[in-house]
Amino acid sequence: MPTVTMIGGGQLARMTHQAAVALGQRLRVLAERPDDPAAQVTPEVVLGSHTDLAALRKAAVGSHALTFDHEHVPTEHLETLMAEGVNVQPPPRALVFAQDKLAMRRKLAELGVPVPPFTAVESAADALAFGDEYGWPFVLKAVRGGYDGRGVWMIDDRDEAERIVGEQLSHGVVLLAEQRVDLKRELSAMVARSPFGQAAAWPVVETVQREGQCAVVIAPAPELPEARAAEATELALRLAQELGVTGAMAVELFETHDGRLLVNELAMRPHNSGHWGMDGAVTGQFEQHLRAVLDYPLGDTTPLAPVTVMANILGAPDAPEMSMDERLHHLFARMPHARVHLYGKGERPKRKIGHINILGDDVAEVREQAERAAHWMSHAVWTDGWDPHE
Repeated sequence: MPTVTMIGGGQLARMTHQAAVALGQRLRVLAERPDDPAAQVTPEVVLGSHTDLAALRKAAVGSHALTFDHEHVPTEHLETLMAEGVNVQPPPRALVFAQDKLAMRRKLAELGVPVPPFTAVESAADALAFGDEYGWPFVLKAVRGGYDGRGVWMIDDRDEAERIVGEQLSHGVVLLAEQRVDLKRELSAMVARSPFGQAAAWPVVETVQREGQCAVVIAPAPELPEARAAEATELALRLAQELGVTGAMAVELFETHDGRLLVNELAMRPHNSGHWGMDGAVTGQFEQHLRAVLDYPLGDTTPLAPVTVMANILGAPDAPEMSMDERLHHLFARMPHARVHLYGKGERPKRKIGHINILGDDVAEVREQAERAAHWMSHAVWTDGWDPHE
């Protein structure tokens, strides 16, 4: 049975390992630390940095495919590995559009895909001109890196533009400016594609962001017109084909109040917006990613319930005195239907330490349960005031 190497030892690699075990495969990870989430559970661990070509080579030896739980591996290293015969999935020519937001914006504009107005920012004058043309406030982004609200600034006025742009450029950060979109909500269209060219799509979901970080995912997106859902799915499938993506890909979308869809970000790997499918779909994203990078036939993505809601367990401002294990006991006693996924990570404020999936029939009811369960697991407080000891 094949061995897949995944670069990165985070929770995405940890959950991919779970899928690999079920399929009889081996997942080898390149992790930076022995206590990384995937390194805790995967028997084959190579310790090293994703920027170190020697570590990448060591991790790739004997593997049937090399893939990623983040987008940050230098593409020149991946080109070298491919020249040496490594099966890199997705290939660097596709991955670059998930690494470089400016390259992605330019490529999508070239393809006629709707994106917010944008420009490269090489000086404070570029930012000021953009704000004057497209309105204040506007969004300033680091072209590379940045995640969960990091590397993103809402620029309110000229003074702030000059200060932040000056600071970031002085640190070597490459920047772009985007028009702030008056959006109704954020959506995600998740698909997978194999080297053979087979593709599959999950239902379009709504993602609820808090302070720039995904907090809740509702599958499928409630009250999304069938035509708009089809538009989002077709767009994601088209991008996967046009960009040469293999494996799982999330297309993060803005839905505007007038019904338009704009592409916000691309992620060419398993993604937070797909976690609901671990319990809520016939084939979840982690198994599907393995199938895709190994060029297996793809799995059925049909939902298993009318509604699945995923709520991230985000670290509380102060970690509770009650242990995580005791919190889990109380959760299972009260909500035996909750599907809990913990990542083996230490607790710190706003850190993603796990997620909970709840399946059901009513959106409001299922969402309330999922958020109540996630809040309990992070804070050891029931939002409805329930006392587990009474």
